[in-house]
Amino acid sequence: MAKNLLIVESPAKAKTIEGYLGKDFTVKSSYGHIRDLVKSEDAIDIANNFQQRYEVPADKKQVVSELKKLAKEAETVWLASDEDREGEAISWHLFDTLNLKEDKTRRIVFHEITKPAILKAIDNPRKIDYNLVNAQQARRVLDRLVGFELSPVLWKKVKPSLSAGRVQSVAVRLIVEREREINKFQTEAAFKIVAIFGKGKNAFKAELPHRFAQQEDAEKFLQDCIGAVFTVDSLETKPAKRSPAAPFTTSTLQQEASRKLGYSVSRTMSLAQRLYESGNITYMRTDSVNLSDLALNAAAQEIRSAYGENYHQQRKYKTKSASAQEAHEAIRPTYFDKHTIDGDNAEKRLYELIWKRAIASQMSEAQFEKTTAKIGISTRNEDLVANGEVMKFDGFLKVYLESNDDEDDNNQEGDNAMLPPLQKGQQLDLQELTATERFSRPPARYTEASLVKKLEELGIGRPSTYAPTISTIQNRGYVVKEDRDGKQRNFRVLALKDGSISKQEKSENTGAERGKLFPTDIGAVVNDFLVQYFNGIVDFNFTASVEKQFDEIAQGLKEWTDMIRKFYGPFHKDVENTIETADKARGERELGVHPENGKKISVRIGRYGPFVQVGDNDDAENKPLYASLRTGQSIETISLEEALELFKLPKKVGFFEDKDMTVAIGKFGPYIRHNSAFYSLPKGLDPLDVSEEQAIEIINEKRKKDAEKLIKVFDEDPDAKILNGRWGPYIEYGKQNIKIPKDKDPNTITFEDVKALAGEAGKEPKKGAKKFAKKK
Repeated sequence: MAKNLLIVESPAKAKTIEGYLGKDFTVKSSYGHIRDLVKSEDAIDIANNFQQRYEVPADKKQVVSELKKLAKEAETVWLASDEDREGEAISWHLFDTLNLKEDKTRRIVFHEITKPAILKAIDNPRKIDYNLVNAQQARRVLDRLVGFELSPVLWKKVKPSLSAGRVQSVAVRLIVEREREINKFQTEAAFKIVAIFGKGKNAFKAELPHRFAQQEDAEKFLQDCIGAVFTVDSLETKPAKRSPAAPFTTSTLQQEASRKLGYSVSRTMSLAQRLYESGNITYMRTDSVNLSDLALNAAAQEIRSAYGENYHQQRKYKTKSASAQEAHEAIRPTYFDKHTIDGDNAEKRLYELIWKRAIASQMSEAQFEKTTAKIGISTRNEDLVANGEVMKFDGFLKVYLESNDDEDDNNQEGDNAMLPPLQKGQQLDLQELTATERFSRPPARYTEASLVKKLEELGIGRPSTYAPTISTIQNRGYVVKEDRDGKQRNFRVLALKDGSISKQEKSENTGAERGKLFPTDIGAVVNDFLVQYFNGIVDFNFTASVEKQFDEIAQGLKEWTDMIRKFYGPFHKDVENTIETADKARGERELGVHPENGKKISVRIGRYGPFVQVGDNDDAENKPLYASLRTGQSIETISLEEALELFKLPKKVGFFEDKDMTVAIGKFGPYIRHNSAFYSLPKGLDPLDVSEEQAIEIINEKRKKDAEKLIKVFDEDPDAKILNGRWGPYIEYGKQNIKIPKDKDPNTITFEDVKALAGEAGKEPKKGAKKFAKKK
């Protein structure tokens, strides 16, 4: 048996490290956390200084058993979990659960998985840092207390099965408030003036610095320019330079991978984890922009070798955030001479992005020559302005250009790559002068990446929490990430050409969204309830101050139980008061009255989601009518007219095989009912627009799929069938779904085989009885 047992979190990491160490080391994985708080309400003993009760989950018992055995046989146990608070807590849990001895246990950390880094870590072991452990425990305890106490309040006052979390609730609040900003936004139109001078290669654009609010003013400007003389009044040329961005932190990597590669935050972190564990990049959860001296020298060598001496410029970046966790490095490649890696395409693309960003951060500035020309108009007091830019030296741009969230901004129309040779006093030949109606735009909805950026700006969350927060708010149904189609909008264009003015009305698509975060109705109602009754929990400043307190605990400046105690007392009182005094929250909104019967029409959240109601619940003679909202509709924005449309369903759309076809909307979306069977409508097809021909086509298509699904029916019992499923053929017998053994051909299975397999999977079911095959 090896003298040393080294424990890491993941098997991939273990495999990489094992290759660096000799036969004296056994490297094993704990597969993440080996224990967690018990699921019951007594997980935290509030009266006993917030003492926690932990348990080893069933799926980790075998791992713990194996590690205990190996730890007893080893002379020294090395705990090599990640270097952040979460990793420190994993080491502590291992130490405690495996009953390790202080004198034979070593804690080591490294921020890259390379042979020199691992050997250096082994030469410099330390003890478990209980300040970091306490900071992680404080976060875990606080979040458990908030979740366990808030969730029952939401079940009683809003809707069953809801849950709330500390950081997640703040993230939902940001998205809800942004959506309301957009809904309230009043678009304003103004006319933008752009002139085109010269022809061919010498053509360039100039723009009027201000816009006209009224069409009459824009038209007057164009009329005044008929026959005007356009002269270059001034020329200003000055050098400009652009510097590269700092190497990636967790949040900037998530943002840039979203913009450049289209990756979600969770996908980026999953890929980065694999790159780290295979030894290709440094640790991927960091808010530091620092590079080690070793990295700076390696980058310098690669830049000189690949691009030349004049492309190198060493930079040492400093982390702006005062809360940056521990002494991490930025995310960078472990070896700068590896421009790419072996691996799947997604890993390759992310690695190349990290390599480019890190190498560019140590390259020279890009140098430009900027020219600004002011063009006078003989008949007006205003000047047109033309800007041009010529790159003199590409510098870091040879490798990398940072993206931003506003690259589709309309304001780029007046820019030129470069201006033709111009002289002061030169008269210009006007080709065309246009006044185009442009519209102000509401604030942009959040993408996953821009939400991470906002959370970081507010000091909410840390590198390890961004991805889980964004996944959680979507999984809980408070936020959806989706594409939405825009709407057609008309705009006016006035054009002066060859001495005459033409007028046109054009159309454009506006408001289209791709991969944006939208609050759901239940998300908005829960947010409003929390803001009203638990404002401290969803207050941005409070949440940021909690993060600062965690940082102080990690630095040994604050006792974690004191911090929890100060929070919990007032919070628990708020919970008790809210349960006693708060009304039910349903987000109810009155839309108006029905034009035919005069009954009240309202919209609110119900047990199965948002719905419109016609009439009152206390009307004994006439029961209210209900209709579910359609996809894309919201209780905050639905109009009376849109609500009335919902009551046009169910509607008959025709006959087929002497039976009615009826379109309706149910719990699981719109469907066609025909001869007591149900057929779901394809996504995107409006139930009010379904024709008889489309309905027949949908029914026939479903029947065809069902026929292809059926492999065999048994004469002895029609309830016994062999079907084609998502994961291959299987037997359906009564209410049982039975897996077919690999060595059996579905076409040769007999009814006796079916009964035998059913007997193995569970007792043979009575027809109609609800039974399930036993899990193996």
